Order: sequence, then C-alpha cells, then structure tokens
Amino acid sequence: MKSITINGSKRESVGKKATKALRNAEMVPCVLYGENNPLHFAAKELDFSKLVYTPNAHTVVIKLDGKSINAILQDIQFHPVSDRILHVDFYELKDDKEISMNIPVTIQGAAPGVLNSGGTLSLNKRKLRVRAIPSNLPDTIVADISDLELGNKLTTSDLKKDAYSFLHPDTTVVCQVRTSRASIKDDVEVEETEETEETTETEAAE
Repeated sequence: MKSITINGSKRESVGKKATKALRNAEMVPCVLYGENNPLHFAAKELDFSKLVYTPNAHTVVIKLDGKSINAILQDIQFHPVSDRILHVDFYELKDDKEISMNIPVTIQGAAPGVLNSGGTLSLNKRKLRVRAIPSNLPDTIVADISDLELGNKLTTSDLKKDAYSFLHPDTTVVCQVRTSRASIKDDVEVEETEETEETTETEAAE
C-alpha cells in the first residue's frame, strides 16, 4: 500500500490556548497512539490534503525528530462550518500486528448483462473493511465483473484472498447487475399489447 509522509513537530503544550495558536498558524494538532504513551505533535494542514481528500487508502509515515514512524489514520475531526481539520488521531503500525482499514473497491471489466441485456450495474459497496498485517494491505479491492449476466452479483466470498480477510459476512453483495427500469417498462408495454391483441382476436371469433 502507498504511503503519504507527514512532517511533524512535538508539541510542548497541549492546552486550549496552545491548540488555538497552532490552528491560527495553519497547523493541525495530532496524537499518535500505540503500545507506548500517546505522542502529541503538530503538522501543517496542507500536508493532509493527499491523505484526507481522496477516495484512496494510504498508510502514513510520520517524520518526527529525525525518526520515521509508520501509522494509519484513526480519526479526524472537522470544523462544522469551515470544514477545516481540527484534530487528527493516528495509530502506530507494527509489522507483525494485524490492523483493520477501509479499502476502496475498483470495478474491472465489462458485464455482459449490461452490454448485451440492457441491465444496470449497481455498486453496493464502495469500500470494504479489511484486516491484515500492514505489508498485506491492498491499495484497492478489484471486483471483476466480466462474467456478470443479468441478475448476477459479486459477494465478498467471490473476492476472498489469502493475504487479508474481510470484516463482512461472506454473503455481503459488493456489486450486481439489475434489470433497468426502462427494460421493465418495455416488458410491461409488450405484455399489455399482446393481451389486447388476444382479446380483439377472441371478440372477433365470437
């Protein structure tokens, strides 16, 4: 999985006054959690753009006092009006310890049920919760729809990999090809036309 670097500096004070001063300087107060005591630091708000404002999943490399710490974004708080980042929590990664992350789903291929049968593709899950050791975390979950006919679907059981596990039931529908409303309407019109013709023929025979 790709990583984004955040350059941080340790916070000497964690009070409200110091926090306000950081935000006025376009800095974001952050906390790194892990096996040791929480580590308080600050980072430039601009550094979070590629991490927060993207549909992709990333791990984070926090550079702090000459050290590099691997982590993931755990929680983020936004201002209710301005949408500016108020606070960010990170969780330190360990190479041998499994973690859980939301991974985006990427559609691959073209479904025959859409191309040939007039169906529509419905993406039920844009992200899936995955559990794995950090080195096995995928950048994306690929859902190949090349074999999906009208009425077919892909579930999490179809997308299983040995490297990671899904924190969803095996029956969770990821995507499916449904009959479009236009097709249903056309079918109804055909049925109504056929019934009318049959009625006319019967009345004429009588």
